[in-house]
Parts: sequence; structure tokens; C-alpha cells
Amino acid sequence: MKKSVVFLTVLIGLSLFPVTGCRRNTAGGYQQVERSEFLMGTLVTIKLFAEEVDSGNRATDRALERIREIEGLMSTSLENSEVGGINRHAGKKAVAVSEDTFRVIKKGLYYGGLSEGLFDITVGPLVSLWGIGTESARVPESAELEGVLGLVDYRNVDLNGDTMEVFLKEPGMALDLGGIAKGYAADEVKKILVSEGIKYAIINLGGNIITIGPRYDGTPWNIGIKDPKDPTGSLLGVIRVTDGTVVTSGDYERYFEEGEKCYHHILDPHTGYPGQGEVRGVTIITGSSFDADALSTTVFLMGLERGMELIEGLDGVEAIVVTRYRQVVTSSGVGDSFSILKGDYNKRNGSLNGD
Repeated sequence: MKKSVVFLTVLIGLSLFPVTGCRRNTAGGYQQVERSEFLMGTLVTIKLFAEEVDSGNRATDRALERIREIEGLMSTSLENSEVGGINRHAGKKAVAVSEDTFRVIKKGLYYGGLSEGLFDITVGPLVSLWGIGTESARVPESAELEGVLGLVDYRNVDLNGDTMEVFLKEPGMALDLGGIAKGYAADEVKKILVSEGIKYAIINLGGNIITIGPRYDGTPWNIGIKDPKDPTGSLLGVIRVTDGTVVTSGDYERYFEEGEKCYHHILDPHTGYPGQGEVRGVTIITGSSFDADALSTTVFLMGLERGMELIEGLDGVEAIVVTRYRQVVTSSGVGDSFSILKGDYNKRNGSLNGD
């Protein structure tokens, strides 16, 4: 059995994010500070330009500490996390949580309704059963899937906004916020950096990219989107972003092989299996990483036509969808901000009826 983890590649100008400590760069009169740390199950990299190194270091320290705090609240693998407590008390009693955890769960339930259950934060039992991304990854038996599918239903989560309590109605239910918590953390990091006076920065939470302003020279940040068909990690195209977020979900990001078939990590709560269809990757471009995180998964599972219809109905949200037939379909507002680097892909702008 082969397991592979792939993360979205990010282009800064013409150079990839290096894994480094702090360093000086006086170009443009700004000092460059760059730090990387493994948090929330992924590599987090913060790169910013500050007037002074000390202020850049202080901002970075605060940002990384905030990510650690969110991880401690929402991780399913940490015994004392708030999400762990909610799951342990499923079917028994409501659990009081922090404002952070409550907000993320509430947003997750919103997207559950918007997607008619395709995005479902109660997918925890399915995630545990498949074990994708772990050494115990396997294809469950049909009877096993049938046994847990009844536990996956976002409508069986009760929230009490007055007491900040969360209750899972059925024993055995389990929340998994992996499809939305990184987006929340990215937005929180941006708030901290802005509060510290940072005007130019890019944050990468394992493929959840969020930027502050343009680059220090006034040019947009160049975010590379991986070619799903190339295992070497080459880029299909580049999206240019200023003060926004770019989040990608794809069937090539995390998967395992069994019996000469690949099984990826984006599970369909309706079937219990990894989502199947023509879509291979979805990139969302908008202002909130919190929303983009959920939307990338939602559009992937909805499929091309329904997913793009959803995106076109949302203000300030754009999408780039890559299909298994080497088509790249962009929402109507993407325009010239996205460029394809490979000639064997066919780009369709906005309309789903074009060639």
C-alpha cells in the first residue's frame, strides 16, 4: 500500500517557500521575516515584510501562538481539546466551549445546510474508519460504512448560543473540523499581523494561503496551482492575488492506494466513500479563508455544474475547477488574474457551455 501527502505549491515571485528561520532583506526598505512550524497537522509558513526585524518577529510569534491555541481547542487527536470533549460526551450531555470553537462549529453547520450535507463536520466516524493520512489507512467493508453513516448528520448538532454549549444528539457521533479550522486560523493570523502594523505578508497553512496587501514592491502575490495529473508536483497555472485568500482542495493532496486504485481524503458523507466525479481540484479565491476552506470541499463534492452555480451566486467569491479531462473552468470574475502554464489544458471562462 502506498500513501502520499501532497500540499499546494506556492510561488512567491519565482521562488518557492523555503523552510527557514528569520532573515533580513532590506530590499525596498523593509526587513523580511520568515518562519515555518508544523502545526494543525501541516507545515505553516509565515513570510512578512516589516519596518524592523523585532516588530516582524513579535508579530510572527503572536501569530504562531494563536495557531497553537486554535489547534489545542479543535484538534481531534489531542485528548484535552474542546472538540475531543464534545465527541466523548456525544449522546450524553452538552459541552461548554470557547467562542473560537463555537464560531467554527456554527460556520460548519451553515455550510452543511448550504451544501445539503455534502460538507458535514460530523464526518468524524467516517474519517476514523478510513484512516487516510495514517499508517492504518484501508478500505472499510460495506457493513462498517453502513454502521457509521447514520452517525454523520450535521442536523444532529445542537448549539446554544447563550451558554456556548454544543451537543451531539447521538452516541458515537464525532466532529471533525479539519475541513474548516485551518481557514479560521489563517484569518486569525491575518488579524494579528495587521494589528501589529504589518502591511505585506503571505501565510501558508498547508495549502490555505492568505495574503496581506500586495508584495512590498506593489506587485501581486503569485500563487501556484498544482497539476493534479503530475505526481512530480509541477504547476498547472498561477493565480495573482492582492490582499485575499486562495484555498485548494483536490483528490491528489492526500490519498492511499489499494488494489491498484487510489482513495483520496475528501469523503462524501452521503455515500461514505471518497467523492467521485469529473472534478480533480477546486481553488477558491475570496477574502475569507474561513469560508474558502469550506467552499473548496463543498464545490469538489457538488461537482462542476452545481459547484460553479453555487459560486456564481456568492458575492466576492471566485473559483477555478480542474477536471479529470484536462479542462480548467473559471468563474466569471477570475478574468486575467489566472494564467495556465501548460498547453495541454483547455481553459473555459465562466460559462459551463463553452468548448
